[in-house]
Amino acid sequence: MKILVTGGAGFMGSWLVDELLKRGHDVTSVDDLSGGFMRNVSPKCKFIKMDVRNKKGVDKIVKGVDIIFHLAAYAAEGQSVFSPIEINDINITPMNNLLVAAVNNNVKRFVFTSSMAVYGDQKTPFDESMIPKPEDPYGISKYYCEMMLKTFAETFDFEFVVIRPHNVYGPRQNIADPFRNVLGIWINRIMNNKPPIIYGDGHQTRAFSFIEDVTPAIANAGFYDKCVNQVINVGSEEVTSINDACKIVLESMGSDFEPIYEPARPREVKHAFCTIEKSQKLLDYKTKNNLKKGVKKMVEWAKEIGPQKPSYRIPLEITKKAPKVWVQKLM
Repeated sequence: MKILVTGGAGFMGSWLVDELLKRGHDVTSVDDLSGGFMRNVSPKCKFIKMDVRNKKGVDKIVKGVDIIFHLAAYAAEGQSVFSPIEINDINITPMNNLLVAAVNNNVKRFVFTSSMAVYGDQKTPFDESMIPKPEDPYGISKYYCEMMLKTFAETFDFEFVVIRPHNVYGPRQNIADPFRNVLGIWINRIMNNKPPIIYGDGHQTRAFSFIEDVTPAIANAGFYDKCVNQVINVGSEEVTSINDACKIVLESMGSDFEPIYEPARPREVKHAFCTIEKSQKLLDYKTKNNLKKGVKKMVEWAKEIGPQKPSYRIPLEITKKAPKVWVQKLM
């Protein structure tokens, strides 16, 4: 198959590219390198540096493509409340461009990596049958993309799959980003000789999902017939509090730091984790790495690349009620 992966130099995208190459496919990876890195790009794929907000560019790269895996996004849920203009543009415009190009070029299947954020603040575990009620601009933008994909697929007769991952972590994550990926933020702060920060009381719960477990299931979404036109949660069933996750990171880093507690961030959902039976049935998802095992692997990788200077790539458009470490750029 000829496959296009957007966000292919990023965290999840680069792992997916490697998985598809391993399966023998012809893969084109596109990324603007705003959050991805050339060190993540396999020499075995065709790589194109481009922002997928560029409509003419998207029209060219979709020609002849059988399957699109759309992972390009700026997945900063908490920051989206304070930078809604830029984050919505990054997350919504590419979907519109890709859908138009997919229809005009007769793409067979479109796999979209959405987010658990579409569920919002509902009773856990989140189930795919729930009506999404996103709490923040990021979740709203992801739900918009889901609805656009479903509408276009039904109208123009191509296959689609929506994947809703939850709290994916692991090697290649952008630990320099101070706004997203809490485990990576903690690891980088500790390597920079700073204590981890917890927003709120730390009793929030998540199901952190290791990249090596999630990637094969996402790849399967491009080829399995049983998952066509489905929305599927993908990730771990191991529910952990933020306090406990922080302890695991500190232990893995061999650090004596104690976390600093800051006020809770606006619109943050307290408890967020999903049912995974559908992914097990339709995508053969399996959790092979618990949080301790996964964090150990991530820490080993992070120590290899070393401490990273914080990258405040997308500025805050609103500073009112924003965490002070963001406003003062203290990471």
